[in-house]
Order: sequence, then structure tokens, then C-alpha cells
Amino acid sequence: MRQLLRKHKNIVKDEIKLITYYQPQSYITEQYRLLKNNIQFSSVDKEIKTIVVTSPEPADGKTTTSANLSIVLAQQGKRVILVDSDLRKPSVHYSFNISNLHGLTNVLTREISLENAILKTHIHNLEVLTSGPIPPNPSELLESKAMELLIYQLHSGFDYVVFDTPPILAVSDSQILANKCDGVIMVVSSGKTRKDAALKSKNILLQANARLIGVVMNGIEQKRREDYYQYGP
Repeated sequence: MRQLLRKHKNIVKDEIKLITYYQPQSYITEQYRLLKNNIQFSSVDKEIKTIVVTSPEPADGKTTTSANLSIVLAQQGKRVILVDSDLRKPSVHYSFNISNLHGLTNVLTREISLENAILKTHIHNLEVLTSGPIPPNPSELLESKAMELLIYQLHSGFDYVVFDTPPILAVSDSQILANKCDGVIMVVSSGKTRKDAALKSKNILLQANARLIGVVMNGIEQKRREDYYQYGP
């Protein structure tokens, strides 16, 4: 599955991050809905509830994709939680304008309970677990038994769990979570992501025994409405 997300010239910059909420009838929002549908079609043989979203390198649009995918899933009536598991450069809390005082790291170190760390958002059915304070040992926390227990708890309590994770080529965090979750979506940026970087990232995920369920390509300029829907192998 390959999904192409295109830029629209008339979109206000501040609305791009949560475009599926602010502009539900936009072309880009429709593409996120197609992405959601493709994930559900991929669940025919094996249920996909826990989803890792990552990218080869920084600034490819993974957090924007994580947030908007979570929104369209929630808009379908599913109970969804978006987890900021980028414990090095978290940004989900900026997208939703919520506090990051406490979050995932506090839960993993047993400072607070999972229930107290989860935050409501202004979007019905969508909750967020922010990263919390940046720890000195992100990889160790994500590889811990505490993280496995947390994934199990979230899997049991929500219809979908979306993990926003660091870039694949920067650190090993994404590989760790990819191995623990049902599927992985890799985000690449048109005109930015090099082919060798994308292929290397794909191979790293496969070596980690991850199930790569799709690739999202964003940043493609839309020139004609009729060429909006395009697919590739």
C-alpha cells in the first residue's frame, strides 16, 4: 500500500497539522481517510490495533501523519489514543496544544499511573499520552517490560493505538516499538527523502521483524484535481 498525500495551496499553515479536524472536506483529509481504509483492509488476516508511525529522517511529516491518522480513526467512532513515543524530540503536545508535564516516561518509571497520564483532547474519541520529560535512556525505556505492559494495557483499552516514533535512521527506538506492535507506517517526503534512505529504512524494519503495512508519501504538489488519487505497489 502506498498513499500519496498532497499539499493544497490554499490551506492555512496552522491548520495543516490537524487538517482532518479543521478542514474535514479537504483533499488531504480524504487521503487520510483512504489511508485509514487501507489499514483496515490490511487487518483481514491479522488484526491491526497498535500502529507505529515513523520516517527515515527528521522533518518527513511523521507527527502530522500520526495526528491526522488518529483523528480520522476517532471520527469513525473508534476509541483512539495517540502516544508520543519520540522520547528525544517530542512534538505531539504542540499539535494538540496540551501539557507535556507528565506522560509516557513518568508511566514507565512508575511515577504516575497510566490513567492519570492520559489526556483528553478537543476531538471526540481521541486521547493522547504525551512523551513526558525527556529521559537519559530512551531506548532502554522503550525496550523495558514496563513498555510491553503499557502496550498490552492500551491494546486492551482502545480500538487503535498510534505510536509516533523517532526517525529510523537516527536511533533504534522505532525498531524496538515496531517489533512490539501490529504494524508500521513509514512516512517519506517527496523531493526530500532519498531513495537509498527509504530502502535502508525499510530493510531495518524488516530485520526487526516489523510488519510494514504501508508507506505514506507527503509533500506532493497537487496540480490537477483529476490526478489526486494515485496508487502504487
